Amino acid sequence: NEYSITGGLLTLLSNRLSYHFDLKGPSLTLDTACSSSGYALHLACNSIISGESEMCFVGGSNILLSPETFVGFSQATMLSPEGKCKTFDAKANGYVRGEGFVSLLLKPLDKAIQDNNNIYAVINKTGANQDGKTASITMPNPKAQMNLLEELYQDINLDDLVYVEAHGTGTVVGDYNE
Repeated sequence: NEYSITGGLLTLLSNRLSYHFDLKGPSLTLDTACSSSGYALHLACNSIISGESEMCFVGGSNILLSPETFVGFSQATMLSPEGKCKTFDAKANGYVRGEGFVSLLLKPLDKAIQDNNNIYAVINKTGANQDGKTASITMPNPKAQMNLLEELYQDINLDDLVYVEAHGTGTVVGDYNE
């Protein structure tokens, strides 16, 4: 019926939340595989920096509802046979799937201070990219990733760096040694 179709589509997920809470401004759902939450954070930060939004809710979730994905990833030897992920390890042999949810409220720092909000982190810069052509769609492109990092770090004192979000697949092709 009209409720199950509008409540179950990914295309309307974020808009249902905006509707329920009467939120205005950009409202979108992203699916970029492993980078979805990071890319959503990147877009939200840019929306605040550009003045498009005064604040943003950004979130990410993963729910394991269907066995077909497990079967496909297992057949592609992407899942860890012993159920342990060895990210950034030469012994990487697959990743482990899990469920989770995170949601953040982002504001400019001066506004958060003015509003007397609890401040857990300050984001100074974000970046996102697509690796382009690789040997396979599941393989990373170290050169493209290095180019993005070099662009992001060109005006940052690395001694001031506190946290970096990185993508380590825990798979043979994602964490290979050169």
